[in-house]
Amino acid sequence: MGTSYNQLSLRERVEIEIWHGQGRSARWIGQQLGRSGSTISRELERNSKPTKQWRGAYEGERADGLAHRRRRLDARHKLARQPHLRALVKDRLAMGWSPEQIAGRLALDSSGMTISAESIYRYCYHRSAQKDYWHRLLPRARHRRGRLRRGGLSPVQTIKARQSIHTRPPAVNERTSPGHWEADLMLFRTYGQAVLAIHERVSRLTILVRQPSKAAQPVLDTLTSLLSELPTDLRQTITFDNGTEFALHYRLSERLGIQTFFCDPHAPWQKGGVENAIGRLRRFLPRKADLASLSGPDLIALVQRYNDTPRKCLAFKTPNEVFSALNQTVALQT
Repeated sequence: MGTSYNQLSLRERVEIEIWHGQGRSARWIGQQLGRSGSTISRELERNSKPTKQWRGAYEGERADGLAHRRRRLDARHKLARQPHLRALVKDRLAMGWSPEQIAGRLALDSSGMTISAESIYRYCYHRSAQKDYWHRLLPRARHRRGRLRRGGLSPVQTIKARQSIHTRPPAVNERTSPGHWEADLMLFRTYGQAVLAIHERVSRLTILVRQPSKAAQPVLDTLTSLLSELPTDLRQTITFDNGTEFALHYRLSERLGIQTFFCDPHAPWQKGGVENAIGRLRRFLPRKADLASLSGPDLIALVQRYNDTPRKCLAFKTPNEVFSALNQTVALQT
């Protein structure tokens, strides 16, 4: 069996066509050409797929033309031309970094390698179109851009003492004043499994706590426990969606003096910080995950990893770094 990784030539592809037509196996063909059987299998699979204009079997000349076309298309992308940069980007994507985080951090490093976030996205979508599925490495694993619209009923009328997000102090939207939080519940396929996520708007710090259920009382108890440990200046407001799990929000105001606000019905993007965080964390905690198999230390390590990842919106500092600085500033003022 050969060890060469050079591109297949036209002559080799024609011989593959002849032997494959005779019913020879991929392993046998590979031995005759000094190639691995897997190389032959990939070649046959990649260049034998029928199209609207072509329904035949594997043809060597056609396969060679397709290979040259793919190489021309790949040459448009910087990552295709620079293997070391491609390997670094793929490694960072596998670690959970977004294209913007990768591009921003490379710009700060002295490695000499730079690339734009848009170039990374375009290459990921290009490779997915070639059945290489790079889009699965993206934070939300989407194969295309855009947002799907959803409808449904909302329990707005049943939430006691509900305040609209439109009455929230304008300074919250500017993300210049610390202590404004957003909260949401991550649900899973197994009934009763849930994780509460809270997100600080300035630092983007995110905290996850496993919940015994979706009920309002344990959610209230968890929020009270988490927020009571913070200085008053770091717990000014908190924004929810209209889920019934936040129906006891007014007791949070009574206990800690924190103001509570709710998004408009079917408008979860109004608390976009926590929505974005959950979208990124879903890569490691997908809806199909079984929380029973996830230990407490594993969940803590996952959140720590998220909060130690640099963010473009923080000038590529990490949420932990920014929140720590905010906490120190508040302590000095008090």
